[in-house]
Amino acid sequence: MLGIGGAVVWAQIEGDRGIAPVASTGDFEVTGVEVNTTGATAEEARATGWRTATRLAWQKLWTQRGPGGTPPALDDGTLSGMVSAIGVEHEDIGPHRYIARLGVVFDRARAAGYLGLQGGGRRSAPLLVIPLLYQGGVGAVFETRTPWQKAWADFHTGESVIDYVRPNGGGADGLLIDAGQVGRRSRNWWRTILDQYGAEDVVIPIARLERQWPGGPIKGTFTARHGPDNRFLGSFELTAPSEDKLPAMLTAAVKQIDAIYAQALADGQLNPDPSLNSAPQIDPTLIAALVDKMPPPSAGGRAVGPAAAVAGGISPGGASFQIQFSSPDVAAVDAVQAALRAVPGVQSAVPSSLALGGVSVMRVAYAGDLEALAAALRSQGWKVTQGAGALSIRR
Repeated sequence: MLGIGGAVVWAQIEGDRGIAPVASTGDFEVTGVEVNTTGATAEEARATGWRTATRLAWQKLWTQRGPGGTPPALDDGTLSGMVSAIGVEHEDIGPHRYIARLGVVFDRARAAGYLGLQGGGRRSAPLLVIPLLYQGGVGAVFETRTPWQKAWADFHTGESVIDYVRPNGGGADGLLIDAGQVGRRSRNWWRTILDQYGAEDVVIPIARLERQWPGGPIKGTFTARHGPDNRFLGSFELTAPSEDKLPAMLTAAVKQIDAIYAQALADGQLNPDPSLNSAPQIDPTLIAALVDKMPPPSAGGRAVGPAAAVAGGISPGGASFQIQFSSPDVAAVDAVQAALRAVPGVQSAVPSSLALGGVSVMRVAYAGDLEALAAALRSQGWKVTQGAGALSIRR
């Protein structure tokens, strides 16, 4: 049975699933530029097509981000100097003709001056992206490669006001973030997930695809949700006429959902959920009041000062220790975390290593020494084994 269980976990982790997100530099990207040019040779036709695409993309960028009016008449050399990359979405090359759909990326530092941009502006806290796709009645995030995950991985987030944290979907991502995660409400488990990826909150863009018939139109319903409570922010529908147009529809949907999140940020609806903040809020006046109420010094002449306050578990300082415990499931992790936070003097308890079905590790900040923490856990009914700077606990 152990062999079978190991094979199941291996199958969940391994496989061709991960899609690395593109690097986002903040440059300006214009996609879907159509060109149809000719030339004496195929190379000349292609070069002419790229120059034409650059001019068309600049006009489109000016319309989207410029100060208005007519864009400045820049020569091909100046425009070429502002281009950092050209992406080929589709192309057909003939002996004397070039037909293509291209994407042009303009360097922000060089183009911003012509566009009259001042920079700055508010940006969100780091938000973990869980791209959930429903198709054929089945929901998936990173369990398999999906076109919805790929659309988010290909999205250039540099221009967005949202600081997206995008897992690549490989390794343990499929275990930590799955379709069922969006329905969980445990703040302890959400804190664990967010700590793993360095995020402060979560956004959940959901896509539902309905194929009208094989090879026919594909109806997509897209919803933007936010937070561990899966709060609704907005929804819309798009339709792709055929399967080969699906990637373009999903790319457009990502941009629309990003606009919904940007508007939510401007409206103050995208602030991190305060219940996800595990840092203790210590009131200095309360600490001072507790110190004043402590008993007078003992006959041995031990002073009641900062050192004694630490021993009493009321100092904001203290040491950090590792607690090892058996974690057969998520409920066990939550139970251990709650028990540790209930110990007087424990300021925080955050999982630093998760191994569902094995032994996990909790990092505990404690206002006291290791022996005192071990004694407090034993008083709760735990069987404690003490090591060098660490404890192993079990029921």
